[in-house]
This record gives sequence, structure tokens and C-alpha cells, in this order.
Amino acid sequence: MSDLTTPHARLHIPGPVEISAETYAAMATPMIGHRSKDFVNLYDDIHPRLQELFGTTTQPVFLSTSSAWGVMEGALRNLAGHKKVLCCCSGAFSDKWVDVARRCGLDAEALQYDWGTPVNPADVKEKLDTGEFDVVTFIHNETSTGVMNPLAEVAEVVRSYGDDIMLVTDTVSSFSVVPMKFDELGVDVMLLGTQKALALPPGLALFSVSERAFARAETVEGRGYYFDFLEFKKNQEKSMTPSTPCIHTIYGLHHQLDNIFAEGLEARFARHEKLNGMVHEWIDSKGLDYLAPEGFRSKSLTCISNNKEIDVAKLQGIMRDEHSIALDGGYGKVKGKTFRISNMGDENETTINTLLAALDDSLEKL
Repeated sequence: MSDLTTPHARLHIPGPVEISAETYAAMATPMIGHRSKDFVNLYDDIHPRLQELFGTTTQPVFLSTSSAWGVMEGALRNLAGHKKVLCCCSGAFSDKWVDVARRCGLDAEALQYDWGTPVNPADVKEKLDTGEFDVVTFIHNETSTGVMNPLAEVAEVVRSYGDDIMLVTDTVSSFSVVPMKFDELGVDVMLLGTQKALALPPGLALFSVSERAFARAETVEGRGYYFDFLEFKKNQEKSMTPSTPCIHTIYGLHHQLDNIFAEGLEARFARHEKLNGMVHEWIDSKGLDYLAPEGFRSKSLTCISNNKEIDVAKLQGIMRDEHSIALDGGYGKVKGKTFRISNMGDENETTINTLLAALDDSLEKL
């Protein structure tokens, strides 16, 4: 058995991220019934602020007791089946969406890019011109590669085809780091998990759905129950969820929303950009490289290309053993060829400076 008494290593991995003691304290608020007036009040208090973060004035924001993958699969079950699904693939998580779609019995095609290469809106248009697709899956910020894909440009392409093509967008590691504009962009499903920039534990997903998508769902059979968008809509109208929610994490979300709006959205976006810039300055000073090209780099994390052939596993060990910091050693097929540094959530200049100083010390010991 593992030793759960091992001293905690501060998380600078791209998720789950470090969670504050204050957030844990908020999550320890006494339990309430999920069909009670107390829960209605809790949902009613957080809902308008979630709408503001999503960038919607009209559409509901739903609470799903699942990982983001639950809603990613759920979006396919609600919207796909009439035509093919086009999956924009440029990293581990976007690539996985093809496999998930096929496991759902759907005809899915990958618009495939090398890892580290951003999605090209012109390629999306070329595919949609065939008339073969009616759902597009898209990851805004590909956490595995540190690439921030051009959401506005891809959304503009999709919307140029009218209301017949659904755009499903994962914002797991970009939500609340950069502005989200659900209404303005015309996204049909925008989804995320709370374990990244919102600095909450895994197990809660948030998502919003367009009226176009609700109408499509009504025409799709086999939506199931747990992720049925129409069930979510029916329950949200009463400030409820279709099934028992993870109330303790929603208490934590309430606390984090208090913090986010006390800081101010523009200040939050600026903080993430500044911290990201500090990491980039350190990378440049070490002569290291980036997996993502300039102009398409994430503001929440950085995927460092290991052009110096650093022993990443050894670096991780020194960081953990001597500095009590957990560092990510790359994901999937770029494991060891890259390593990733997160600056999202509750991080500040002090914590990032501490991280970079620990990296300096650790690199000297390799």
C-alpha cells in the first residue's frame, strides 16, 4: 500500500493544481440536501457569476458531477448521429475525442495535426465544405502540448454554415485564464472541469449549451439520462441538477467565485498573463524551447521542449525530494521529450518565483 503520510509536494502540474487551505475550509461547510431550498439558494447565488465567466447573458450554466470527459462524451450523445463528427486533433486530449466518438458508435474523422501544431481554421473550412459533418469537436487550450488553438477563428468558420453544424469546445485549461465569450462566438457547447484554473478538486464539470444544441438534442435518440442536455435544462430551471451533485465541491466553487470577482476578471486575466510571462522569461534565459509556436502559446501552462536533453525524471525527483514541488514530465508520446509548468489557478508572483528558483537549483544538480 502507498504511504498517504508522505509530505505534500506543491502542485505545479497542469492539473489538478494546488488547492488553498481556504478553499478546503469552504468545502467543509455542513452538508445540505440536494433537493432543499438551501441548495436552490446556493445554485442561484453562483449561477449569474458563472454566466458572466462563460460570457453568456441568456444561456444556463450546468453543474455536472463528473470529469469534463463526461460532458465531452455527453455532447456527442446529445448532438451527433445524423452526419459525421469532425474532431480537430492536435494533442493527447483532442486525439482521444475521436476514439470516444467511435466508442459511442459514431462516424468520426480526425483533422489531424502534429502535436504542438495549432488547428488551422482554413482546414476546418475545407472539411466542412464537403457537407459530411454536423458536429465539430475542438479543444481551445490543448493541455498536453501547451497550444492555445484559435477559437474565435474556428468558431467564425463553423458559424458561417448556419445552424446545422454544432461546435463543441473544451476550455478545461483556459477557462477564467482568458476571457470566454460564449454568446459572441456562437459556440454550441462550452465545457470545463474545475481541477485546473478554478483551483478546485477533480469531479465537477461546468458547461453551457446553445438553443441550437437543445433543438438538435430533441432530434437525437439514445441520449441516455445522466448527460441528457434536456434533463439538465429542465432541472436547472428549478435551480436543481438531474442527479445528486457533489455539494462540497460546489461550496468550494462558491468560495472561488467570491475570490475571482473580488480580484476582478480583468485583473485575473492580467495576473495569469504576467505569471506566464515570468515562466517564459525563465525558459528563454535557459536557452530552452517551446513545443507550441509563438502566437499560439497557452497563458495557463507552458510545455517546454527538451532541446537540452535534460533528464526529466531526475529533475522531477530533485524538485520533489528537495523542494517539495511536483513537476510534470510531459504527457503521452512527448513524455520525457517535454516537461510542463503550470501557472494557473491561485498562483502569484511569490509562488512562481519560488518555483523558478527551485528549478534553477535542481538543474544545477543534474
